Amino acid sequence: MMAKTIAICNQKGGVGKSTTAVNVGSYLALLGKQVLLVDLDPQGNATISCGVSRGRVTKTLHEALIDGLSLTEALISSPIERLDVVPSSFDLADLELKLAQGPERETVIRKLCEPLQSRYDAILFDCPPSLGVLTVNALVASDCVLIPVQCEYLALEGLNALLRAIDQIKQQFNPHLKLGGIVLTMADFRANLTREVSEEVKRFFKDLVFETTIPRNVRLAESPSFGRPVCVYDPTSSGALAYQMLAREVALKIGLMEEKDTVTSKGDA
Repeated sequence: MMAKTIAICNQKGGVGKSTTAVNVGSYLALLGKQVLLVDLDPQGNATISCGVSRGRVTKTLHEALIDGLSLTEALISSPIERLDVVPSSFDLADLELKLAQGPERETVIRKLCEPLQSRYDAILFDCPPSLGVLTVNALVASDCVLIPVQCEYLALEGLNALLRAIDQIKQQFNPHLKLGGIVLTMADFRANLTREVSEEVKRFFKDLVFETTIPRNVRLAESPSFGRPVCVYDPTSSGALAYQMLAREVALKIGLMEEKDTVTSKGDA
């Protein structure tokens, strides 16, 4: 069975992209799936948030892209069983320009991931907040795109550019790429703004919006600074419970689980 590949991206920063990548990946692993999280963001937030300290990292995605290192040599196990990480580094920021000038620059990540397809159930790409060559590579390598959208007035700003980019990738490089869904993040349920933005996004994108909305939650915001996914840091918090539900939705939507499995896992939780 080939891995389901998911690009988690939004060129707008601060929307909960890395938080979503880390916590969806963690809960998929807790559901019994073998998961690989590839950190494409030079800031390395997903790497650190998974509990992989910089001191443990000796080889990163940069070495795989520049020196011909295999991803198997670069990946590192996280504290979450069944969740592996390909770490990022600040060197990736300089790599954008080098990749942009190279041949077949759009397919480098896809080729690196091909040997790992049968090893994992899901491969998640945490993309940088841009539509640069690393994000394009993730889209070319993916089956679907998950877009976190913050519950604010400017939620739809920039989405049209991202959707156009996805459409171009489909036409030129990856005809199988689908928009897997939009997840609303950082929702403050005490404010009318959350309801207004949610209604606007759902009116525009309809069934593409996941039912689960991620709340603005202190424990969720704290967990990266402790190097722990929220399922470890505070599994009873509202943020943890929301990501647990979202992971089940994602697994169901992309075919990693069936409805009967979802019901069983709820009963076991």
